[in-house]
Amino acid sequence: MVRLVRCVARTFILLVFACIVISESGASSQTSPKRQILTNPRHQIWTERAPDGFRVQFETSKGKFIIEVHRDWASRGADRFYNLVRTGFFDDSRFFRVRPNFIAQFGIPGDPQIAGVWKEQKMPDDPVRQSNTRGTIAYAMTGPDTRTTQLYINIGDNSRLDSDGFAPIGRVIKGMEIVDQLYSGYGEGAGGGMRGDKQGKIFAGGSAYLDREFPKLDKLIRASVVKM
Repeated sequence: MVRLVRCVARTFILLVFACIVISESGASSQTSPKRQILTNPRHQIWTERAPDGFRVQFETSKGKFIIEVHRDWASRGADRFYNLVRTGFFDDSRFFRVRPNFIAQFGIPGDPQIAGVWKEQKMPDDPVRQSNTRGTIAYAMTGPDTRTTQLYINIGDNSRLDSDGFAPIGRVIKGMEIVDQLYSGYGEGAGGGMRGDKQGKIFAGGSAYLDREFPKLDKLIRASVVKM
C-alpha cells in the first residue's frame, strides 16, 4: 500500500513538472526575439539596407525556386523584401492567389497576430524601371504608396501592369516550372487580391484558416537569403 501511494505521488509530481515545462516553453516561444521583431515594425532591423543584389530561395510544397533581386530596380521594395525574408516573415504561409498565365500571390503571414501588425505598414512607391514580364516579382497594391508585404510572381507576360505603377524588384532565375505548378484551382476564391477587399478571413485566421477551407493551396514552407 505504501509503495502504491509513493508511486502515485511520484507520478503526480512528474505530471506537474511536465506541465510547468510545457507552460514555460510556450511562454518563451511567445516572447522569442524573432517574434518580438516580427510584431514590431518599428524595430531597427527593418531599416537595414539590402545588398545591391541578393538571391532568395523559396522552399514550397511543390519544390524549390530561386529569385534574384536587384536593388537598383526598386530600392524600397528590395530593402523590405530582404528584411522580411531574413526574419522569417514568409515562413509557413500560403500562395493564396494563383491564376494561370497571370500571377502567383503570397505575403500574408500564417500567424494572424503578425499579419495584423503588418496589414497597414505601407511604404512609398518605387519608380517602374523593369517590366512585368514572365518570372518577375513585384508588390501588390491598391494605389499609390500602398505596398505592404504582399507580392506576386508574374506567371505570364503582364507588361500591361507597368503603367499602373507595379515595380518589379527581381526575377525567378531557377525553378520557374515550380511556380507554374502552384495550385490555381481556387482562383480568386481563397481571398483574391488586395483591391478585392476579401482577405479579411486570411488575416483573422492565418494559415490554419486557409488549410481548413482551401486545403489544396500550396505552402511557402521557408524563404531564405542565399549566396549570389
